[in-house]
Amino acid sequence: MSTDQVSFPHRPSVGLTNRVSTHPLSPLTAAEITNAVQLIQNLYPKKTRLQYKAITLQEPKKADLVPYLEAEHNGGKRPTIERRAFIAYYIRNTDKFHEAIVNLDRQRVESNVRLGRGVHGPGDAEEIILVEKIALEDKGVQAEIAKLKLPEGTAVISDPWIYGSDGVNDEERMYQCFLYMRDPGDPSNLDSNHYAFPLTISPVVDTVTAKVIRIDFLPSGSDHSVKEPQPLSIPPPSEYTPEHQDLRTDVKPLHVIQPEGASFKVTEVGDTGRVLEWQKWFFRISFNQREGMVLHDVRYDDRKIFYRMALSDMVIPYSDPRHPFHKKAAFDLGDAGAGVMANNLKLGCDCLGSIHYLSAVLNTDEGEPWPMENVVCIHEQDAGIGWKHTNYRTGTAAVVRSRELVVQSIITVANYEYIMAFIFNQAGEVKYEVRATGIVSTQPTDVEVPWGTIVHPGVLAAHHQHIFSLRIDPAVDGHNNRLIYEEAHPMPRSDFNPHGVGYTVSQTLVQNSGGFDLNTDANRVFKIQNSSVKNPINGKPVGYKIVAPAFQKLLADTQSFHHKRAEFADHNIYVTKYHDGELYAGGKYTNQSRGGDGVRSWANRNENVTDTDLVVFVQFGLQHVTRVEDFPVMPCEIIAVAFKPVNFFDRNPALDVPPSRQEENRSTLLGEKHQEEAEAERHHQPGVEAKVGEKGEVCCA
Repeated sequence: MSTDQVSFPHRPSVGLTNRVSTHPLSPLTAAEITNAVQLIQNLYPKKTRLQYKAITLQEPKKADLVPYLEAEHNGGKRPTIERRAFIAYYIRNTDKFHEAIVNLDRQRVESNVRLGRGVHGPGDAEEIILVEKIALEDKGVQAEIAKLKLPEGTAVISDPWIYGSDGVNDEERMYQCFLYMRDPGDPSNLDSNHYAFPLTISPVVDTVTAKVIRIDFLPSGSDHSVKEPQPLSIPPPSEYTPEHQDLRTDVKPLHVIQPEGASFKVTEVGDTGRVLEWQKWFFRISFNQREGMVLHDVRYDDRKIFYRMALSDMVIPYSDPRHPFHKKAAFDLGDAGAGVMANNLKLGCDCLGSIHYLSAVLNTDEGEPWPMENVVCIHEQDAGIGWKHTNYRTGTAAVVRSRELVVQSIITVANYEYIMAFIFNQAGEVKYEVRATGIVSTQPTDVEVPWGTIVHPGVLAAHHQHIFSLRIDPAVDGHNNRLIYEEAHPMPRSDFNPHGVGYTVSQTLVQNSGGFDLNTDANRVFKIQNSSVKNPINGKPVGYKIVAPAFQKLLADTQSFHHKRAEFADHNIYVTKYHDGELYAGGKYTNQSRGGDGVRSWANRNENVTDTDLVVFVQFGLQHVTRVEDFPVMPCEIIAVAFKPVNFFDRNPALDVPPSRQEENRSTLLGEKHQEEAEAERHHQPGVEAKVGEKGEVCCA
């Protein structure tokens, strides 16, 4: 079936349809990756080795794609859009970093630019393993480890960190390695929690020379002083794996069963494209090296809401002001990538119920296609009561349970895990949720300090922040939108408000690009509106409001490199005018970056964002003041941003969801007393009514 014949009407359906041909938004196929690499390799002499950091779809210009999507939905003729690949690569074992655009339809390299000094590409899996090897095989590092007098057979582990930035001899691309050891008492346990055994030795590896260029020693007291390694007093282990626990025996099985299958439908578009339809929702999902999951063309009941949604950036700045910890500020998406760090999800563990998995194809550092299985799981979940009302006069209850569609991916960033999910419900709402878990980053300590918590003998977990930026390209009933914020304020006491209880709600239009903050005391809420489309009930502009949690913004001061680099971390909301290619709130290349090419810089253009094509960056985060309970593995911390319709519908859009009935739910009662209560006659409050008679008189009955 050709793309010109494909349509996606909203209809209740289940399962997986036949595959249709490719789409301009479909991620690169394995064949396209191979083709793009060959075209780049042809630019160089035969023996030149390249190191590929990213090979991904160069998304079409929005001006070209919007007409294509409209024609697709309306059944019209679709314009031709050529397929292009974006490639970031090094000439191997040099600092020569390039980015290129390859036109796959025309089989030519359209651009190939060497980037400036100090612009560095992200890490990759093969490079990180190599850096570990370089650090542990260095004779100087081995000599320092020997001073610790560790038991024979002890395994030492290296965790390479992106070097960070402080402006001190940091122009070359480097890794700061933090060393740990596995439990010497259980040397064969490869899953031993090495974060319970941090060492004071920290090699620095240069990526061009592939050598250790410096060995730092970590401060472990209350000041900046350091000391050379000395015989180590080994603490007890602290393991998190189930075989090391005395597991509970009173947890009964809980099965999530859908006897008729799932209510969502996935359409495969070529080898890599996917369309999801569920409960009036329609959207395309893709997956790339940096952002991981990306949603396009998000619609409800065939009404446009969002053009593009994806996590744009994140930063985890740490609180320890001492060298080298002062440089710890992980930009996990830009420094590595949510795509390349994605887990292979397991049935019954990471997702429950009737599951559909999506796989992806990324690239190795040699430019070969890298199949990644089960990087996204899709499932439905019960979300409790969606709406309910009981008429107390009759005892009649109308109740509807809420069901959600979860589109989830999980990434592992060395010690941390992030569980990321787009969650859709039946009331036209969409939520982006992040669950932070895994193991806190640890360092050796001899004393308690105010910038961290001792979580295990001799082990400090420094406090840190998790700040995320979600990029929203709205299309609320069209692409010309505006951003307003709404506040609630008390009325002054007056003859009209003699008791001082009145309050009003006001709206302020955001006219120009900039950064803005929440104000919980005024209940400030930001809304994306389409002023040209009015609600038929009240005449107000249709819109969606942003429900974002308040959080403590970046604590590093405005002169710090953390602040310069994390351009998104100082405001709850940034709004900019749309420009192609402005996707990443912290800048395109965050590895040892200096700032100046992220969302703060774009917002400073002070462009008009009223009734035009705008982009909203929503920041949310956690202040992680560490605690003993976070070790050896931390319980999930959950944060979420929601987008809820405001005057978008003419009534509650979930009114047509079938009521919750025992015949379908098949819940069971526990205990005889509960059974007797359920069978007892329903009681209700007798009602009193006033009725209007034939002549208009009113009497009570």
